[in-house]
Amino acid sequence: MAVLDIKKYPEKVLKQKAAPVTTFDDDLQRLIDDMIETMYAAPGVGLAAPQVGVSKRVAVIDISSKEESVPLIVLINPVIRDKEGEIDFEEGCLSIPDYTARVKRAESLVLSALDRAGQSVEIEAGGLLSIAFQHEIDHLDGILFIDRISPIKREFFKKRYKKKQ
Repeated sequence: MAVLDIKKYPEKVLKQKAAPVTTFDDDLQRLIDDMIETMYAAPGVGLAAPQVGVSKRVAVIDISSKEESVPLIVLINPVIRDKEGEIDFEEGCLSIPDYTARVKRAESLVLSALDRAGQSVEIEAGGLLSIAFQHEIDHLDGILFIDRISPIKREFFKKRYKKKQ
């Protein structure tokens, strides 16, 4: 296993829609293991393949540091089937270090995906897990959390970011 380089805004791979996974081979398993190690090393609660420069629909999530009863989850080709409610949550991102903003998300959801063995899974989630799923699936669709904040806040972020560069 290896800790991979996390791509930072505004790298192009972060704005591209990731391709579906069709082959469950050793390369995919290695990618998943490396993503898990990278997420823990960062540290973060989720990581999508585009964040490590791989345009595939793969995400890993582990919110156990916040909610102990939830194990590590690997999602391949996830699709949100249903959403309910609304929650406003302060989000950050490993690809946009040192910046957080409040983002509105669905409070609960149902998603379907494949696990790392290619088996179908359906997961119902609420609270932080729901937020993490939506955040990582956005990455797979080329959407960053700053795309979900108001235009004024987004412009403020961009100006602040340019000054840092």
